[in-house]
Amino acid sequence: MAEEKQPPHREATYEELIALPAHVVGELLEGELVASPRPASPHSAASFALAMELGGPFQRGRGGPGGWWFFNEPELHFGKNVLVPDLAGWRHSRMPVRSDTPHFTLAPDWVCEVLSPSTARIDRTVKKRIYARHGVEYVWLVDPVLRILEVLQRHEGRWLEKGSWSGNARVRAEPFEALELELEALWFSESPEPG
Repeated sequence: MAEEKQPPHREATYEELIALPAHVVGELLEGELVASPRPASPHSAASFALAMELGGPFQRGRGGPGGWWFFNEPELHFGKNVLVPDLAGWRHSRMPVRSDTPHFTLAPDWVCEVLSPSTARIDRTVKKRIYARHGVEYVWLVDPVLRILEVLQRHEGRWLEKGSWSGNARVRAEPFEALELELEALWFSESPEPG
């Protein structure tokens, strides 16, 4: 009995990605179109809080060394892959001037993926592989539900865990070890913020 031939796999296109509705985040990962729902409150709160914590000392040089550019949900084009991390940062030494562009082809020095139930598996597998292949030096994985920060550094094409912290720990995490980061500031709370 002859085996049925499968039709050749068709890679998703950028045109299909931009045709997605505005209420989803679309990415092209290894030829597949991946659409994820917009993030829930704990995810958004963690991403915003982390951007606030890093922006002053590392982008503006207020109370820190400066030397970085940060972007919220930048579109990264790595060949046929199109990724949208929650946050990404470039050292000024590699990106001397922020460019007004719809997407970036220069790999960031650092990306942060805030994990959601719908994206955690992809963030931990496919996206990490693509980031390593294209030269991203650091990946932070932030889990706002479990309240965990994981820091990974690329070494010889593989990810090495530099640290993992949880709860209300105060940490100095690479590449931003000049700042003591209070993890409590990242976690969603329904009670009013102090102050």
